[in-house]
Amino acid sequence: MTSRRPFRRPIFLAAALALLATLAASPARADRCDDSAKELTNNVDKLKVAFKARNTVYMSHPLAKELSVACRGDKYSIELYAKGERKPKPEFFTLVGSMAAVVFTIPKDDAMTGSSRCLKRMGILRGDKVTMRYRRLNMECQRTKTEASIAITRGKDE
Repeated sequence: MTSRRPFRRPIFLAAALALLATLAASPARADRCDDSAKELTNNVDKLKVAFKARNTVYMSHPLAKELSVACRGDKYSIELYAKGERKPKPEFFTLVGSMAAVVFTIPKDDAMTGSSRCLKRMGILRGDKVTMRYRRLNMECQRTKTEASIAITRGKDE
């Protein structure tokens, strides 16, 4: 009786080398936040990337006090955060809507409608914190005495 071991080693070695070659040849994947930030700067005028910290990319724009795109949170897969004046101007609604359309890949009209509804609902009747859901996006709007902010997220399971 002869053993099959001498024939297994070359096949195992060839399979291991083929696997190593495919792993070495695969391109490096960029982070989703980096891709979203790059696409935002290409599509939105006057938008600049300020810096990146961990899984958050901070940006700047003349109409907003604070802008950021974050990835991989505890309860969300991606988040867009924008902060502006207490009574936002229509240009701020347009900025947030166009950014949300790019980040969440939804039509710009839907993104503008959802963000403006959330920001406009804050007031005497509903209070200074409004949470709503629009087109499978979670929107949370808050305001203080001097500023208003909106956080748009998409859950991990969606």
